[in-house]
Amino acid sequence: MVDDAPHHPVLVEEVLNYVHWREGGIYIDATLGAGGHAGALLRSDPRARVLGFDVDAAALDLARQRLKVYGDRFQAIHSNFTEMATYLKEQEMRCVDGILADLGMSSMQLDHAERGFSFLVEGPLDMRMDTRQALRAEDVVNHFSETVLADLIYHYGEERCSRRIARAIVSHRPLSSTTQLAEVVARSFRSSRRQRIHPATRTFQALRIAVNEELNSLSRFLDEIPVLLSPGGRAVIISFHSLEDRPVKQAFREWQKRGWVRILTPHVVTSSETEKRTNPRSRSARLRAAERSSQALDTAVEK
Repeated sequence: MVDDAPHHPVLVEEVLNYVHWREGGIYIDATLGAGGHAGALLRSDPRARVLGFDVDAAALDLARQRLKVYGDRFQAIHSNFTEMATYLKEQEMRCVDGILADLGMSSMQLDHAERGFSFLVEGPLDMRMDTRQALRAEDVVNHFSETVLADLIYHYGEERCSRRIARAIVSHRPLSSTTQLAEVVARSFRSSRRQRIHPATRTFQALRIAVNEELNSLSRFLDEIPVLLSPGGRAVIISFHSLEDRPVKQAFREWQKRGWVRILTPHVVTSSETEKRTNPRSRSARLRAAERSSQALDTAVEK
């Protein structure tokens, strides 16, 4: 069944401006979601082809329904974006003209309580983007040691109160719901001052990153980009927090230093005031873009 709720991709005009440079090109949407960016690209160029990757089966089903009007110009692939090179090799394709990734959470993931991503509604402690995997947030919360939990919350959530939060979580085990965990985290804060964000925001971010191995996947994804882009091809990546944006910025700079790419965004691109008002999710979006040079890669892309 198609989800009729609105899904608003961020920075659509900016994405098209940077990623679409060749009529009839082949593009990868590495984080397909509901297909908002892919649909915009297919509409803007009647000859373009888009390969959409996503580990979320529900998102893929929705995107297939929404984009079926484009026929074989669109293909949905149930796979992590770290498998781009493998997929292209299987299809006997060497490279593509553009790669787009929107690293943020989709609204449908947050809005469905049973996925366990939101602390605002009660749901199971799941947080898996790919429901085929075994590890859930409940496993992390109830079975990881206090020290490991604290380190995870500190590094992946950039949470200064990580030790106190981990101690509170361990003392209230077992925890089984999102609201139960959010309450434990909120109560571990001593300050009564009003906070800019919910006290559980950073902890939930940390758990989601850990469950889905997001930063490891991002690192592997970045390693593949220069190899898979054709000369002149563009990489456009939208991030939503510093843990995502920092490695993207560092990778682009390193590639430019090696002569592999030209950075198209010397300063990070953010949403307009109008878009921020109409699409609140865009407020923290940061877009970076780079263009592949004609220079051959002297070595394999390595860390």
